[in-house]
Amino acid sequence: MAKQSALRQERRSPAQSVAEVAPAKLDRLIHERLRLGILSALAANETLTFNELKKLLKTTDGNLSVHARKLEDAHYITCTKSFEGRLPKTEYQLTAGGRRALERYLDHMEALIQAMRDR
Repeated sequence: MAKQSALRQERRSPAQSVAEVAPAKLDRLIHERLRLGILSALAANETLTFNELKKLLKTTDGNLSVHARKLEDAHYITCTKSFEGRLPKTEYQLTAGGRRALERYLDHMEALIQAMRDR
């Protein structure tokens, strides 16, 4: 019985091993490069302003705005708008749900990487 299990293990393709190790679906919302960058930056900082994120991620106003809105709609981040003097200030913060989603995503990616290395 143990030999049959070992033989089945040897015949598995990398795709089968990956599917078995990490069966959860990849969070496509987070998987996009800029959105992953936003969440990662906010995980490392309590809050970041729009301009800080734009500079850090080297992106445009429009691109950052669209991707941040998607994360906000998913309740992964919060957006607070205020004024500093007469200048508008937009700050973003990672929510508890956003942190959990990012951790699940990172766990999933680590499992995929480990499954491929174990081959």
